[in-house]
Amino acid sequence: MPNDNLKSYLNLHLIVFIWGFTAILGALITIDADFLVWYRMLFAAIFLGCFLLLKKIPFQVSFSAVLKLVFVGLLIALHWITFFESIKVATVSITLSVFSLGAFIASILEPIFYGRKVLWYEVFFGLVIIAGLALILHVEINYLHGMLLALISIILGVVFTLFNGKLIEHHEPSVIAFYEFLAGFVFITIYFVCNGSFSADFFVLTPKNWALILLLSSICTAYAFTASVKVMRRLSPYTVMLTTNLEPVYGIILAYFIIGGKEKMSTEFYIGAFIIVVTVILNGVFKHYKDKVS
Repeated sequence: MPNDNLKSYLNLHLIVFIWGFTAILGALITIDADFLVWYRMLFAAIFLGCFLLLKKIPFQVSFSAVLKLVFVGLLIALHWITFFESIKVATVSITLSVFSLGAFIASILEPIFYGRKVLWYEVFFGLVIIAGLALILHVEINYLHGMLLALISIILGVVFTLFNGKLIEHHEPSVIAFYEFLAGFVFITIYFVCNGSFSADFFVLTPKNWALILLLSSICTAYAFTASVKVMRRLSPYTVMLTTNLEPVYGIILAYFIIGGKEKMSTEFYIGAFIIVVTVILNGVFKHYKDKVS
């Protein structure tokens, strides 16, 4: 049993590392953000559909559940489009540092969504994170547009995560993801048809882009999602949360060494990013302590 827990913990770090690498792929793929998300959701749905068939997991869900999954699929599509657009407008490091606000946004929206009281320490740590972001914004003001896109993206991300928190109580996670990815793909397709985005050139990509898109949609999307759910069945929520907070760290470090160039930020940026990461980790430690004494 301890070996199984250790294996799950190492798998979790691999998953978080993959999530950090997703932003790098978004920067390396040289097509528009909405085109990128169209391909990502299409191939991720195909990979998950094949997975469900191989595992003989039934696709059936109720009509009311389908409506909810379709809505969440739209949120995911918008979340990813703004995420990748933020990376292309700003940098991987800027986008991921703004994503550290996710815990604070969740601390505000989760009580409203689930009907629990707001926890003062979550709000306090969130304000400290905002201070770290203010420092980054002060020295990286030329990336304001990208930061606003990242902010919209993380808000959408928190909202669809809250919806999935309820959906996962009654449905298989891989089935949820399949329908959400398929719905997002359909929404973007309708949008492209309406504005005439489809053309022969749309489907002509460089071999590098094809390879990176397939990597993004298979390993970084279909695999990472199903693997993360499996890991959470063995590890405590605290361990999962604390480790997941390393995603911006992995992403920023990877961006610095793989992309270089514009990913090399000012000293003030790294001070601000350090404040954000430490605060997020302290939030997890404090929450764990409160849970133990209560």
